[in-house]
Amino acid sequence: MLTDTSAVRNYFAKLGLEHEIADIYLALHAQGPQTISELSRNSKVERTRIYRLIDRLLESNLIEVETHYKRGIIKAAPIANLHILITQKEQELKSLTDELELIQQVLARNSMSSPATRVQFYHGPEGIRQMLWNELGAKGEVLGYANRILEEATGKKYMERWTDEFESRKLRARILLNDDFINSWKDGKKHGIGTDRRVKGMAYNYIPTSVFKMTHLSDLYDNVVGYYHWKDGEVFGVEIYNQEVADAQRQLFEILWEKSEPCTNF
Repeated sequence: MLTDTSAVRNYFAKLGLEHEIADIYLALHAQGPQTISELSRNSKVERTRIYRLIDRLLESNLIEVETHYKRGIIKAAPIANLHILITQKEQELKSLTDELELIQQVLARNSMSSPATRVQFYHGPEGIRQMLWNELGAKGEVLGYANRILEEATGKKYMERWTDEFESRKLRARILLNDDFINSWKDGKKHGIGTDRRVKGMAYNYIPTSVFKMTHLSDLYDNVVGYYHWKDGEVFGVEIYNQEVADAQRQLFEILWEKSEPCTNF
């Protein structure tokens, strides 16, 4: 029977990641944010080797580095970030997607680094794609606000793939739209970015700006509130993991949903 360490090591190896990367990630996940010296001691990986692997860990979205007065603090990023790497290698490593959920469960056991509140930042189109892929793991209904089509940030091909996955998992969602979204959708069709396809399982309602002014896209599911924004070439997103924050946003959404009406303009 595989141990937790060997299971994670084996999985990382299938992704083409060195076994030291698995040891470093396990140490961060089990014992929380650390300096290079602490991480070397806890992971049993030499400091010089850790320095050489830092860029590899960052490229794989497995760690985040924070600067605390002349020293760097390294912390584990969500294991779900591996979906970025898997997407890049999806033809060769497609079978690993199903195994990722198992690895998440393995790492969840005996973890000392799972705070009640967590904030995750994402940058660029790949970051937005990762946030949307995370959403596909929703256990309950997805609620959202949209003032633009997501294809503007992710590309049409990715959203077609995401839609197929959303429908195959039989997920449900309710989305509030405004006039800016309708204009974005029309413009997207005109330039071949958008699509006529409505997502099965999604209900779309229209809410006028006079009732609620939308300045960005936002999604809400389980204990997660996500915000998406792109402007003048800057693309970023934020996920807030907190049950009380999510519950409060859910109450606000229901109030606004009552003031909206089914959207028939697209």
